Amino acid sequence: MRGVALFVAGILVGTAVHSTLAQGQQPAVRLNHVAIAVPDIPAALTWYQDKMGFKEVIRNTSPQGQLMSAYIQVSRDTFIELQQANAQRPAGLNHYGLEATDIKGAVATFRQRGAMATDPGQPSAFTGGILANVTDLNGGRIELSEQPP
Repeated sequence: MRGVALFVAGILVGTAVHSTLAQGQQPAVRLNHVAIAVPDIPAALTWYQDKMGFKEVIRNTSPQGQLMSAYIQVSRDTFIELQQANAQRPAGLNHYGLEATDIKGAVATFRQRGAMATDPGQPSAFTGGILANVTDLNGGRIELSEQPP
């Protein structure tokens, strides 16, 4: 019986050590969304719904009621964010978003590795998530978010 208890204890300690080491090597993040700027959001929504079968799940409008962006669901945890293209945001890929379980820890890890990362801000009025950004070597934006429970 003592041998079984030591065996189980060894597995539990090994799992905890492995998880701790793995977290030190890679922040706990997963792909959340890809943001695409489009010239006509309603037309893009129709296309993604009709041709791809994706469903709109949330939209962001300006105080004047103008559609600014919308999220469509690709899978349970993955989305495409359609944004209105404009002079500051040309049509095409705008950024991709990673969801972090601990945004402060993820930012610290990325900075420790030499990446440029902004401080996490206040919760977003649109999603409620805490956001930060990492800039890749080509100037591309990677949005980090920690979502509320």
